[in-house]
Amino acid sequence: MATMADDVRILIVASDPLARAGLAMLLSEQPGCAVAGQVAGDTDMAAALTTYRPDVVLWDLGWDASPNLERLAEQAADLSPVVALLPDDTYATDAWATGVRGLLLREAAATVIVAALRSAVQGLAVLDLALAAAVLRTRDRPPALTVEALTPREQEVLQLLAEGLPNKAIAHRLGISEHTVKFHVNTILGKLDAQSRTEAVTRAARLGLILL
Repeated sequence: MATMADDVRILIVASDPLARAGLAMLLSEQPGCAVAGQVAGDTDMAAALTTYRPDVVLWDLGWDASPNLERLAEQAADLSPVVALLPDDTYATDAWATGVRGLLLREAAATVIVAALRSAVQGLAVLDLALAAAVLRTRDRPPALTVEALTPREQEVLQLLAEGLPNKAIAHRLGISEHTVKFHVNTILGKLDAQSRTEAVTRAARLGLILL
């Protein structure tokens, strides 16, 4: 782990190559920062971590964050600490549910981004005030959803989904096949009336079915 005296090694993740280049240029001008690499959102993250050895990941979810949230949810648990950039608070709760260490607006100043990255490396959580308000609003809202009871196995799978594990890792952890995991995931989505793994985790958290 980098100390406060060390340069923080940053891996920039963004689907838009212009966004990657812009963030790299912005951060390279900041003292105490070292841009270790830049990759697209669909990159093999395990290989990227081995290649670039970052202390922290800065993931720009783009102007339309929805398509990238599923990928982030699958990868967040295996990555270094992640600070995600969002265009607004629309997907703040979903993004927070993936297990990121920080959420900032895409328009955040370079100094704010650097401070968030350093805080994430030190194990702290960082939320932009506007995004924090959205997350807290959702958590304080009484559940308006009733769901069919989950089986003990489905609850285990759901908890591992919340930790960001992909199907293969869940299968290994529980000692079951990937096909069985997919079956449980589809059942969980149906019971929670969710369209994606991220939405299922968010709804489950609101209902108190899992711990985040």
